[in-house]
Amino acid sequence: MNAADMKARTNAMAKRVIKLIQSLPNDRTANVIANQMLRSATSVGANYRAACRGRSRADFVAKPGIVEEESDETAYWLELLMETNIMPVALLQPLYDEVNEITAIIVASRKTAKA
Repeated sequence: MNAADMKARTNAMAKRVIKLIQSLPNDRTANVIANQMLRSATSVGANYRAACRGRSRADFVAKPGIVEEESDETAYWLELLMETNIMPVALLQPLYDEVNEITAIIVASRKTAKA
């Protein structure tokens, strides 16, 4: 997958999370999860873009680590939504799978960049 494809994919994932957040119930628990997930999900694409503009090899290796952490955090918030039945698993599973695929791609890319 090239950088342009990954930029588009992380952007699309963030937009899906935004739409999901807009559909969550307006209660304290959902609002806390929504705020955290909004930050982590939108950070994935922003930090991936920053990684693509890395000025050094060290920068190019370090910034994807942030992407990996934020993507994994997004998966955590989705897990909480599913495990607490705030949203049906069937609705969240495709987004959850996409977030995990993005995480796996970033992990593989970091390993390649370090080698």
